[in-house]
Amino acid sequence: MKENPLLKVQTFGQSIWMDYLSRQVIASKELARLVKEDGLRGVTSNPAIFDKAIGGGNDYDDVIHTLFRKGKSIEDIYQAITVDDIQRAADVFRPLYDKSGGMHGFVSLEVNPHLARDTEGTLAEARRLWAALDRPNVFIKVPATREGLPAITQLISEGVNVNVTLLFGLPRYRMVAEAYIAGMEARASGGKRLDGIASVASFFLSRIDVLVDIELEKRMQKGGAAGELAKSLQGRVAIASARQAYQIYKEIFHGERFRSLVEKGAAMQRVLWASTSTKNPAYADLKYVEPLIGPETINTLPPETIDAYRDHGNPARQLEEGLDEARNVMSRLPESGIDIDAVTRQLEEEGIEKFNKPYDSLMKTLEEKRRQMASEW
Repeated sequence: MKENPLLKVQTFGQSIWMDYLSRQVIASKELARLVKEDGLRGVTSNPAIFDKAIGGGNDYDDVIHTLFRKGKSIEDIYQAITVDDIQRAADVFRPLYDKSGGMHGFVSLEVNPHLARDTEGTLAEARRLWAALDRPNVFIKVPATREGLPAITQLISEGVNVNVTLLFGLPRYRMVAEAYIAGMEARASGGKRLDGIASVASFFLSRIDVLVDIELEKRMQKGGAAGELAKSLQGRVAIASARQAYQIYKEIFHGERFRSLVEKGAAMQRVLWASTSTKNPAYADLKYVEPLIGPETINTLPPETIDAYRDHGNPARQLEEGLDEARNVMSRLPESGIDIDAVTRQLEEEGIEKFNKPYDSLMKTLEEKRRQMASEW
């Protein structure tokens, strides 16, 4: 029998997480099956995922009805539902978390996306969610905006696990790593324990190629040497960026400064590859999976990509292959008129809006359900 590629990935030091969650997936034991049979080691969620789960059916109607009858607000109901789902999922993963010494078995819940530019608001909501979840194997997702960076440092210093989300650029990644380390150093200077605190830095990949490819295609249409250069860069920027990010990770978290924290019990802030479903149908369905397998990393996949990898994945340690090529891709972008820093700033703004919209959509869905239920009372 062919070895399950999802399980084989683990032999190269990478963990596979699922970028999806719903009550039905938990209640049907599907999540437990994925953990047992496919070696799933974690779950990520976001407002778009909950909008699909809650607004796409009737699985939550009974609990929504109960909470409405108790006079709960729309926001209270959203938090109650999402916190309950995250807790249930965390409980499924708890044996794995305990067995792995706190390395695996995490589930993530995001702060309100409208707080992406609000440091104090992010801190308040993150603390509230952390207390409500009351599980050691959960992450609070905080965006890698400039306003999010001080929140990350403060939350880590308080012992809150943080999944840093909406991360696109390499300069910002250095700031994210610094924010984590600063939080750990603050704990250490205060005589607090460093063990048991976890963090990941989530790079959003496919969206980079989506935006950059549009600009490259414009240059390809002009032909000539500029067109040939653009063609040589098409579809290669996200993976090149990820490979360089991993080198930064090794430099920082295997360096002398962090080594002193490791000696006190600190865990590395692992890199997590997110937005790994292929958006361009011309690209392979595993384009953002196969090339990014390496030690101390995580890849979070939507269910359809998990199915695809189980079917025809071919795991191998590829993350550090072609490093000169990756550097060349990134260094030649300016020749094609691509300002990668401007691209990542745009992606950050668009990413915030991509989460604001489903969050707002879900609030409207809950309000509609409340009106419908009220008319039936």
